[in-house]
Amino acid sequence: MTLTTTLSPPLRGSYTLPGDKSLAHRAALFAALATGKSVIESFPLSGVTQAMLDALTAFGVEWSYNAGTLYVLGRGIYGLQRPSEPVNCRNSGTTIRLLIGAAAAAGVPCTLDGSEGLRRRPMSRVTEPLQTMGVAITTAANGCAPLVLAARAATTPLKGATIQLPVASAQVKSCLLLAALAAAEPVTITEPGPSRDHTERMLTAMSVTVRHDTTINRVTLTPPLEPLKPLHSKLAGDISTAAFLIVAATIIPGSDITLCGVGVNHTRTGIIEALTAMGADITITPQPDRSGEPVADLHIRHAPLKGITVSGDLVVRMIDEFPIFAIAAAAATGQTIVRDAAELRHKESDRISRLCNELKSIGVTATEHPDGFSIATGAPFGGVVDTHGDHRLAMSLAVAGWISQRGVTVKNADIMTESFPDFTKVALKLGATVKID
Repeated sequence: MTLTTTLSPPLRGSYTLPGDKSLAHRAALFAALATGKSVIESFPLSGVTQAMLDALTAFGVEWSYNAGTLYVLGRGIYGLQRPSEPVNCRNSGTTIRLLIGAAAAAGVPCTLDGSEGLRRRPMSRVTEPLQTMGVAITTAANGCAPLVLAARAATTPLKGATIQLPVASAQVKSCLLLAALAAAEPVTITEPGPSRDHTERMLTAMSVTVRHDTTINRVTLTPPLEPLKPLHSKLAGDISTAAFLIVAATIIPGSDITLCGVGVNHTRTGIIEALTAMGADITITPQPDRSGEPVADLHIRHAPLKGITVSGDLVVRMIDEFPIFAIAAAAATGQTIVRDAAELRHKESDRISRLCNELKSIGVTATEHPDGFSIATGAPFGGVVDTHGDHRLAMSLAVAGWISQRGVTVKNADIMTESFPDFTKVALKLGATVKID
């Protein structure tokens, strides 16, 4: 699919966000490890969440989906079945990293694999600490997928451990916390900075004892003596999805939109803080929490932006939003600099390199750095770009077209369905210009 966006009239209206994908991955998997039937409302079906659901099917988990609600019949921590063939996690890093932790707890032998892109993402960062807990697991020679897990008797618990992660990562932390469910003693994980705490919140809601000291970025899980309780929850809206619309409304003159039910967990609101520092007009109206996750409605109006520098802990709290943040930077006055973001090179693509190259192809002055990038003032002229199989890059470049002189044509834009299948539908509803070929 080829998608073309051109200079857009103001965006107007409101939109209720689908459930957050990070929460959806966890809810589906944790429900599979519970005993009993879980009911998860506002579950977003997309390419990445379908990868998790199909993987759970391979482990013998029964689930059904109807009108936005996912129903999962849990098998218990030790109830996952041995897959009959290697499990295809597609291009989902969250699926493979969380699932290997759950499989390690269950002691079920399996092989987890995925796309060529997934096979380039580092996995030793999860396998090495798992090995210290007594998990027999191997990677390919380059430290990437496929991951091969050996069997372990349920009567043989994993070891308790104190683990220091070299890089703050919610996926790695979550993997280890899931494995810790089958440990003989508590497992403590310390990170060099903050990362998403969705796993800690959700496991706590399932009656697992999790202590989280945010002052030193340390979390300790005490293995449960009772089965996990099933989930009955409604997922908070996806702030990563909201980010595309927040930036679009901010940079398109005259825009005025409201986004409803957005998850505003502090570990995820870096994009709002960065845009606000640039001068964005974003009003946050708190709504009732959903299963321990804070939620708010966001009112966004067009506003002129100025360049800023983003670094340190803020980077981790907006790690998935840098492609769309770069579009805001292109629309700002003055230079924007991003530092301490080398982790972007290990996403669905090398996001630093791909992002800078594609921005330059549409006339944006973008400079690549080892751990980030810088962008100078100047809205995009327009042109033809490629997604390189990266859904966030695809949608970000589409947003760039709405402030461009000649429009932006995005090739291979169907990759957007991996995370936001309704992107074009919602954009048209709010008044944006979109053409699909």
